[in-house]
Amino acid sequence: MKALHLITGLGVGGAEQQLRLLLRHLPVECDVVTLTNPGAVADGLMADGVRVTHLGMAGNRDLAALPRLVRLIRGGGYDLVHTHLYRACVYGRLAARLAGVRAIVATEHSLGEAQLEGRDLNQGMRALYLASERLGRRTVAVSPTVADRLRRWGVPGPRIEVVPNGIDLTGFRFDPVRRHRTRQRLGLPEGAFVIGGIGRLAPGKRFDVALRTLAQLPQDHWMVLVGGGPEENVLRRVASEAGVADRVLFTGERPYLADGGPGPDLPALTSAMDLLVAPSAEEAFGLAVVEGLAAGLPVLYTSCPAVEDLPPAAAPLARRVTGGPASFARAVVAARQAGPAPRTAPDAAHHYDITRSAARLLDVYAAATANTPVPSACSPSARPSQEALSS
Repeated sequence: MKALHLITGLGVGGAEQQLRLLLRHLPVECDVVTLTNPGAVADGLMADGVRVTHLGMAGNRDLAALPRLVRLIRGGGYDLVHTHLYRACVYGRLAARLAGVRAIVATEHSLGEAQLEGRDLNQGMRALYLASERLGRRTVAVSPTVADRLRRWGVPGPRIEVVPNGIDLTGFRFDPVRRHRTRQRLGLPEGAFVIGGIGRLAPGKRFDVALRTLAQLPQDHWMVLVGGGPEENVLRRVASEAGVADRVLFTGERPYLADGGPGPDLPALTSAMDLLVAPSAEEAFGLAVVEGLAAGLPVLYTSCPAVEDLPPAAAPLARRVTGGPASFARAVVAARQAGPAPRTAPDAAHHYDITRSAARLLDVYAAATANTPVPSACSPSARPSQEALSS
């Protein structure tokens, strides 16, 4: 089988880095097309030996990109087209059909109750999404929660399959030597209690809550924010106004996979942390939370379908926190008073091993190319039991 993955952009983001990780474990010949922004993840994919094409799309309404994409798909001889993110799903499904490819799969990475990829949902977006969805054969939801949202939107249930995001368990395994070296490299004081935050620096992630939480904690508490985005200057100002700017490190965007580039990668940074906070009020999956769990961290979160869709015992160090900075500060104090736990990955992290996600996606590909039902392991209603987690 030869597959084409089509994505809106390849900067450092959750969906983009998830694609790179997936392609490392998917036993299928794959090419990648990015509509815009062939950034750091494009470089990483090419370093992995994946052919990446930049379509050079000028904007959402650049209709001239459509015939270019049709020609590219037709010339590639692809058996299947897999699209990722809203713009790529709309253009990619149509282009694939025009190019004669009927096996079309789309992954819905970021559908919330009120937002899609950080933008407020409206009727026009929904109508265009549903119209293009009918051109495909399968829509993949990254969690049962997203599958439920898709059904409520009007996507037929039999077309929806759940394939969770995956993580590199080995890569995120806690390493005390890496912890020591990373903390030294970051200039963290000896004995500092380090609170981490991972994600795009955008309003929906509510990292301002994390910074105001730090202001209510003793001086030996520090914060490391991993990510980039439009809110970085705003967050730096919040840190300054809250009087904690000297205890906050902004690392910028960091790769999930080590490439030998400057600066520590994400697994090294999670080893350096003592606790992870994820105050986002709405998530489609909650990848940062799962990454924190894989590193053996206690995690305080507001929304995380990846954890909430599993039995409570699967993630004993994950605690849901509602409210603002005062609530998070109390939870941080409680977690620290509980003392350090062994830095081992819980059942929840093992459940989201990338090898399992790749195997489930292969079932979806096989069904899409044959136009048959997918085996029950990918059922959108499947919420694993504790017994299933330990199998």
